[in-house]
Amino acid sequence: MTSLFFIWGFITALNDILLPYLKNAFSLTYFQAGLVQFCFFGAYFIVSPFAGRFLEKIGYKKGIVVGLLTIASGCVLFYPAAEISMYPLFLFALFVLASGVTMLQVSANPYVAVLGPESTAASRLNLAQAINSVGHTAGPMFGALLILAATSEAGSAKSVQTPYLIIAGALVIVALLFLKMKLPNISEHVEKDQASPPFSLFAHKHLYLGVLAIFLYVGAEVSIGSYLVNLFMQLGIDNMNEVTAGKMVSYYWGAAMVGRFIGAAILNFIKATTLLAINAVLAISMIVIAVNMEGSLAMWSILAVGFFNSIMFPTIFTLAIRGLGEYTGRGSGYLCQGIVGGAILPLLQGFAADAMGLQMSFLIPAISYLYIAWYAVKGSKIN
Repeated sequence: MTSLFFIWGFITALNDILLPYLKNAFSLTYFQAGLVQFCFFGAYFIVSPFAGRFLEKIGYKKGIVVGLLTIASGCVLFYPAAEISMYPLFLFALFVLASGVTMLQVSANPYVAVLGPESTAASRLNLAQAINSVGHTAGPMFGALLILAATSEAGSAKSVQTPYLIIAGALVIVALLFLKMKLPNISEHVEKDQASPPFSLFAHKHLYLGVLAIFLYVGAEVSIGSYLVNLFMQLGIDNMNEVTAGKMVSYYWGAAMVGRFIGAAILNFIKATTLLAINAVLAISMIVIAVNMEGSLAMWSILAVGFFNSIMFPTIFTLAIRGLGEYTGRGSGYLCQGIVGGAILPLLQGFAADAMGLQMSFLIPAISYLYIAWYAVKGSKIN
C-alpha cells in the first residue's frame, strides 16, 4: 500500500515544476499559472464523494487499479496538449490525472489508519506519508532534469511529453501488479452497528473542523511549493537559475520526508496534538523570517517549513477520524475533499503576489498554520 503513497507524492510534486514551466511557455501571470494547482486539487473536491461510494461498490482493490489507470490516462493527455500547445488542455489533463490520485488517496489513507491499533494510527500513517515524501522529493528532481532543463527551447511546451509518457507506462505496470495482489477487506477491521443512525458530518465536530484543517494545511503546503522556483530567482542568490531553483524544491519535500520518519518515531512518545501545535508555530516562524530577509537565509528558512509540515497531514487525518467506526471510510472521503485547499490557496497567493509582490505573498499560508495550531490544541477534541 505504501507504494501508492510514493506514486501520488511523485505526481503531485511535479506540479511545482510544471507551474513555473507553463508560466514561461504560455507567458502567464502568477494567478493564471496558479490554475495548474486549482485544476489538480479541485478534482479532490469534486471526485472524493463519488470515489468513496465507487469504492464501496467495486471494492478497494479494483478501485486502486482504476485510480492508477486514470492517472496514466491523464499523463497520456499531456502529449496532445503539448503538441497543439493549448493551456486549457493541460489543465484538463491535470484534472483527469488528479481524479485518479483522489481514488488512491480515499483508499490508502483509511487502510493504513485502520489496520492496527487506534493509539498508534498517527505514527503508522506518518510512516506511510514518509514514503509519500520520498516521491515528493524525487518528483522535482525528475522534473528539473527532464522539463526545466529544456526551457531553452524557445518556451516550447513539448518537453513535457516524454516524461509524462514514461510515467504513464510505469503506472500501467503497477496497475497490472496490483491486479495480482491480495488485499485485506477494510470492512473486516471496523465494527458495524446495524442500528446506528445515518452518518452526518456535522454530528462530529472534530471531523468537520479537521476537514477545514486539511483544507488549510494542504493549501499552505502546495501554495509554498508552487512559488518556490519563482521566489528563489528573486532572492539575489549567486548562480541561481531556473534549473537550480527547481532542484532546490526537492529540499522542501525532502525535509518533509525526514520529518515524517522522525515524527513516526516521536509520536510513540509525544501526544499527537502537542507535536502538531509545536510544528505549526515553528512553520509560522520560518515564514516570517523568509518574508523579511533576502538571499540564502530567506531560501533556507522557507525550505525549513517543509520539515515542520511533515507530520501535519497524517496527524490531522488520524485525529479527525477517531471514533468514526464503520464510518471511517466516509470520514476519509470528506477529509480528502478538504484537499481542495491545494486548489484555492495557490490562487489566493498568486493574486497576492501580483498585487503586493511574491515574497510578501507567503504570509497567506502563514495564516493557515495559525488555524492548525488552534485545531491541535482545541478543535481536535472529541465532545
